[in-house]
Amino acid sequence: MSAIHIDPGTTRSARPARRTFATVWTVLRKELRDIVRDRRTLLLTVFLGPVLTPLLMLGLFTLMQSRTETQLEEKLEVPVLGAEHAPNLLAFLAGQGITVTEPPGDIDAAVLDQDVDVALAIDPQFAEDWRAGRPARVEVIHDSTRRNAEIPVKRLRAALTAYREQVGALRLYARGIDASITRPISLGSRDLATPEAKGGIVLSMLLPYLLIFISFIGGMALILDATAGERERQSLEPLLATPASRGALVSGKLAAAGVLGLLSVLLTLLALKGSAQLASGIGEMLDVRLASVGKLLLILVPMILIGNSLLTLLAASAKSLKEAQSHMSWVVLLPMLPSMVLMFTPLKTQLWQFAVPFLAQNQMILKVVRGEPIGAEIWAVYLLAGFGLAALLWFAAVRLYRQEKLAIAG
Repeated sequence: MSAIHIDPGTTRSARPARRTFATVWTVLRKELRDIVRDRRTLLLTVFLGPVLTPLLMLGLFTLMQSRTETQLEEKLEVPVLGAEHAPNLLAFLAGQGITVTEPPGDIDAAVLDQDVDVALAIDPQFAEDWRAGRPARVEVIHDSTRRNAEIPVKRLRAALTAYREQVGALRLYARGIDASITRPISLGSRDLATPEAKGGIVLSMLLPYLLIFISFIGGMALILDATAGERERQSLEPLLATPASRGALVSGKLAAAGVLGLLSVLLTLLALKGSAQLASGIGEMLDVRLASVGKLLLILVPMILIGNSLLTLLAASAKSLKEAQSHMSWVVLLPMLPSMVLMFTPLKTQLWQFAVPFLAQNQMILKVVRGEPIGAEIWAVYLLAGFGLAALLWFAAVRLYRQEKLAIAG
């Protein structure tokens, strides 16, 4: 029976790797065991997002659906100034489900005070211009900054446009002219937006922020306690005194926080899918199929690593737990930046955007929930930039862990 030869060099080179893995695994188990003992913190960290996100989605969807159906189906009451000048117009509006009411004393003040959604003012010269075949003036009075008045304003404008087209055509026919002669171009429209993009504009703007926020700070409680908290309790010094490498210690803590963050994100996505099944309208507005849930999970993994690495870096540089917690006042604003930028300055999708932290996640999540395809080059840029930034932050945190002053409580 031949003897098995083992290369001593190979064995010696494998030992440091095994020791590093064992250290990471030990630190990971220790941090998870500590957070599990604090059940209240664990529940808030892991389950708060999965509970609040579907409730928020269902609440917003219910409010949007109720408001839209109510404003579209109910009779629209419109105060009209100078109603006596255009009886035919008012009769047409009545056939469109628009009821004419007496105007208040100050119609402008009523609109500004939100007592009236929209009003109509008919010019005193309306009848004279009408008989002379001149354009007769009517004026829609509204406040364009009030979102709750959008549907009433659109309904009134659509009715007035239909009346204008109808009367214009009749005038031409009365003169023996085909009304189509005034329309040299037959304008059509082909909307390429996906059904999800059409229906879920508001939800698709809110969902990326929620998912980025949950993944970014999912391991916050564990990270702050594992570095700044242990430093304040003077339990970090014995850990740093062990022969374990600082990189392995940092990696173990990040891995533990990553497990919590990943679990919180996964539960949030599954809860979102469940809420879409309870309210079928959400499923029509957002793509929440299992394949899409898997894509979202992959998209958020780099954000989990970036968030945990950044929090570790801040916690290691802070002199106390309170100082570390004070950083949260600006850190939690970071996930909001893309939503704010896109709200005021819409950007055309370009490849470089998928390398910018937070903006990249926002754009990727929007593509998934809108049911749009994502090319291989976009995935490559996104994953390379995301994991690259996480690696840089990890390296910076390891360098701070190598400083002797880290073990000294401030």
